[in-house]
Amino acid sequence: MDKILIVDDEAQIRKLLTRLMELEGYEVLSAADCKSALKLLEFHAPEVVVCDVFLPDGNGIELVANIKKRDPKIEIVLLTAHGNIPDCVQAIKNGAFDYITKGNDNNKIIPLVSRAMEKARTNNLVNRKESKACAMYSLDSILGDSKEIKEVKSLALKVSATDVPVLLTGETGTGKEVFAQAIHQNSSRKNNNFVAVNCSSFSKELLESEMFGHKSGSFTGALKDKKGLFEEANNGTLFLDELGEMAFELQAKLLRILETGEYIKLGETKPTKVNVRIIAATNRDLKAEIERGSFREDLFYRLSVFQIHLPSLRERKEDIEIFAQFFVRSFSEKLGYPQINLTEKVISIFKEYPWKGNIRELRNVIERSLIVSDNNCIEPKDLPLEMHNMHMENSDGKRLSEFDMGAMECRHIARVLQYTQGNKSEAARLLKIGLTTLYRKIEEYKL
Repeated sequence: MDKILIVDDEAQIRKLLTRLMELEGYEVLSAADCKSALKLLEFHAPEVVVCDVFLPDGNGIELVANIKKRDPKIEIVLLTAHGNIPDCVQAIKNGAFDYITKGNDNNKIIPLVSRAMEKARTNNLVNRKESKACAMYSLDSILGDSKEIKEVKSLALKVSATDVPVLLTGETGTGKEVFAQAIHQNSSRKNNNFVAVNCSSFSKELLESEMFGHKSGSFTGALKDKKGLFEEANNGTLFLDELGEMAFELQAKLLRILETGEYIKLGETKPTKVNVRIIAATNRDLKAEIERGSFREDLFYRLSVFQIHLPSLRERKEDIEIFAQFFVRSFSEKLGYPQINLTEKVISIFKEYPWKGNIRELRNVIERSLIVSDNNCIEPKDLPLEMHNMHMENSDGKRLSEFDMGAMECRHIARVLQYTQGNKSEAARLLKIGLTTLYRKIEEYKL
C-alpha cells in the first residue's frame, strides 16, 4: 500500500488530512514536528510527505532539503498558511514537488498528492531499474574463477576509473559487450547513456548517418534533422562493436572526434562538440588490417591506449561448468522447467569441446539441450550430434586419425543423423545402407 507521512503541529489538521488520505486508500503516518518526522523516516519508507512550513522545532523548507538528502525518491508537498511566494520558490529549489495554501478547498490537495504519489512510484521504478542494471553489468556479475578472467576483470576495474579509450579484442562470443557495459557501469559516466552500435550492421552511408546524424535535406530521404549516436551518448559511453568492419573513410572522422571532441554532421558546416568515452571491440587482427591498408594505423594507436584481450572459453576451461550451470538455471526458469541437472559425462564433453563460438555457442547448446531433454537432467543424447564424438577431435578442433576410415565414417553418419534430426530410417535411406547396419554402426561408434 502507498504510504504518506503528514507533518503538522495542529492536531485537527493532522486528523483531517489523515482521514482524507485514508479514504483515498493510502496508509498514513503522522508527526507533529521535525524531530518526530525524521524519527519516523528512519523506520518507515513513505512515498510522499505532506508537510507544514511552520513547525515548532524547525522550518518545513529546511526539512524538505533534509528529507531529500536522506532519500531523493520521496516527494514532498508543502502546506503554507500564507502563500509566501519566496518560501515556496525556495522549497521547490530544495526539491519539493509542489505547495498548496491552507484553507483552500480540501479537494485540491487530493489530486496534488495523487500526482506526487505517481512521481514517487516512477522514482522507485527508475531506481529499481538502475539498481538492476548496476547488478547486471557490474564486474562482480561477470562469471568465472579462472586466473585468465580474474586478470581481465582487474584490468577492466582499473580502466573504469579513467576516461581513456578502451580496445577489447578476442574471438566472437567471448563477452566483449558485457565487459564494455561493466566498464561503463563502474565509471563516473554510469548515470549517462551507454550506446552500442555494430559497425558491420550498416553500409558506410547509413553508419555515418547513424553515428553522426544529419540535417534535413542533406541527402535523398533525409526529411528531418536526426541526432547521431555520438549526441545520444554525450557525457556517456559509445561502444563500437566490430570496429574492424568500419569503412576506411569513416575512420578519419572517428579519429578527429577522439582528438578534438568535435565532428561535422552531414549537411552542416559548423562542428558539433561532444564529450564521449569510446570503447571499441573487434575479433580481427587490426595490425594485420593495417598492413593490408584497410585500417588506419593512427586510429589504432589512438584507440588502443588501453587494450584488453578477452580469453576464449577453451583457454579458461575451469569456467565452462560455471557458465553451463548458470545457463541451465537461467533457461529452466525462463521455460518454466523444474530444476535440471547436467550429468558428469556432459560436463566432461563440454570441457573437451573446442567451443569455437565461445560463451555464445555454449549458451545456444544449453538452450537447445533443455528443449529436447526428456528427463530432469541433460544427457549426452540431448547434445548436438557433432558433440558426441569429441574423442575424434583435439582442443584445436583439428581431426585426429586423419587417415582412419572409421573416424571419417563415424563423422559422416553423425552428420547425416543430424540432418535427419535423428530419423534413423531416413538416415539409412540417404546413406544407402540397411537400417540394421545403421543401428550396428551407431552402437559401434557410440553415436
